[in-house]
Amino acid sequence: MAITAKSIDASGKPSGDVTLSEELFGGEVNTAVLHQVVTAQLAAARSGTASTKTRSEVRGGGTKPWRQKGTGRARHGSIRSPIWVGGGTVFGPKPRDYSVRVNKKMRKAALRHALADKAQGGGLFILEGFSETKTKAAAACLTEAGIEGRVLLVLDPDDESSSAVDRAFRNLDSVAFSLHGSLSTYDVMVADAVIFTHRALDAYTQHRKDLGR
Repeated sequence: MAITAKSIDASGKPSGDVTLSEELFGGEVNTAVLHQVVTAQLAAARSGTASTKTRSEVRGGGTKPWRQKGTGRARHGSIRSPIWVGGGTVFGPKPRDYSVRVNKKMRKAALRHALADKAQGGGLFILEGFSETKTKAAAACLTEAGIEGRVLLVLDPDDESSSAVDRAFRNLDSVAFSLHGSLSTYDVMVADAVIFTHRALDAYTQHRKDLGR
């Protein structure tokens, strides 16, 4: 069975189906690969800058707060002990790198599975001939096409018409942008619909073929 995407014109009306590459958009979706790559991408996005001070880093506490015996109170050697208010933290976070290494073959496979999932679920669209620069026209296009929720719009930077599409859609809060060569598996997965311009689809297909899928 051929894998197809719905083609819509500038007004959002359907203009037929576009047959997609079986190698890039077909096949069974491997959820295990998707989970591993998305988890790695989210981990890599963490700043890892949280930091707490140990008892040796907290200022003060160099003098014993009171003598060892004879006061009737518990013995203490420093007011910066972790059991004191204002003391050091035990096993608190320190700056670290949360990134997880994922090989290139797995990253490419995950993106292919993510797009296949969108295509097979009817969430992949091809935008044809959009030349408007008004946000109102972009909103009307999505409404007419019945596209709701979070939208990922994929553009080709070498296509002159991409600037018009960018200007029209950029002010819509539900729309995120990506260039065909920098598609992220996570961005595809969290989007309710993925829209390629026709030029972006051709460029993406050629780009993946050049990379060996």
